[in-house]
Amino acid sequence: MMSSLGGSEKMATIFFCIMLFLATSVSAASLKVGFYKSSCPSAEMIVRKAVNKAVSKNPGLAAGLIRMHFHDCFVRGCDGSVLLDSTPGNPSEKESPVNNPSLRGFEVIDEAKAEIEAQCPQIVSCADVLAFAARDSAYKVGGINYAVPSGRRDGRVSLKDEPTLHLPPPVFNAKQLEENFARKGLSLDEMVTLSGAHSIGVSHCSSFSNRLYSFNATHPQDPSMDPEFARHLKTKCPPPSNTGSDPTVSLEIQTPNRLDNKYYKDLKNHRGLLTSDQTLFDSPSTKIMVKNNAGYGANWGNKYAAAMVRMGTIDVLTGTKGEIRKNCRVVNYR
Repeated sequence: MMSSLGGSEKMATIFFCIMLFLATSVSAASLKVGFYKSSCPSAEMIVRKAVNKAVSKNPGLAAGLIRMHFHDCFVRGCDGSVLLDSTPGNPSEKESPVNNPSLRGFEVIDEAKAEIEAQCPQIVSCADVLAFAARDSAYKVGGINYAVPSGRRDGRVSLKDEPTLHLPPPVFNAKQLEENFARKGLSLDEMVTLSGAHSIGVSHCSSFSNRLYSFNATHPQDPSMDPEFARHLKTKCPPPSNTGSDPTVSLEIQTPNRLDNKYYKDLKNHRGLLTSDQTLFDSPSTKIMVKNNAGYGANWGNKYAAAMVRMGTIDVLTGTKGEIRKNCRVVNYR
């Protein structure tokens, strides 16, 4: 009886994965490179110009825009729902503790969208503007360029409680991360590859302070963390208190504003900041992937580009679904 039940569950899981793949494939097939070539030929250049200007002034915005695209795609698919402001009685994804106050770069999307609207009214979706901006950020700070299939449409729903249901927290281990990404149709290798975006950006101390001060009953400090690295972090992150202070530190300290493979080299040296980072080297299922990415930077860059394109196809709205917002912060009035 136990074995037959296990077989049924396994078949159901396989069926679910096949249906997810087929549904994603149908939507993804509707996207195409150069979607706006005739309808708004300057769209991608406008976005790149806005990103270059913003990131030149504040390099940290590159990480913000890449993270924003990730947070968009993992919640309701890549539909621009993360860009919507709250309305009375309906707090949006922006208000989730996963996004507020750490998510940044909204003003870059607003600027690009406003210029696009001036040239091509209601042609280019906010979801596509965000996908272009994530690509342009990777190019600006990492020299990683790739063609973005476009044709996404914008969703009309954004709910505060959904990000915590779909986005992986910083305490996840490799197995939990694998399962989280698999639910979105992404492979184990794609998960490890996309984690390399933590080569840039910052983290609040609260996301990893348990590794410094309260790891477990035996070890207050995580024994898997390089002791010298831990001492450095303690100078930036004092023990948690009730003062409300929550400083930030760079996710990768060697080249914090350069998207590269040094993140993986840090993991090999036990200098991963978050539990969800270091677990990739400590887990047998992902260790070899970390080593390969650490040793072959150009190959990782190519894989990162391909994985970002794949991520950008998650549960997209195309055709007549959704809408093309005039303003990325609000749904169109009907």
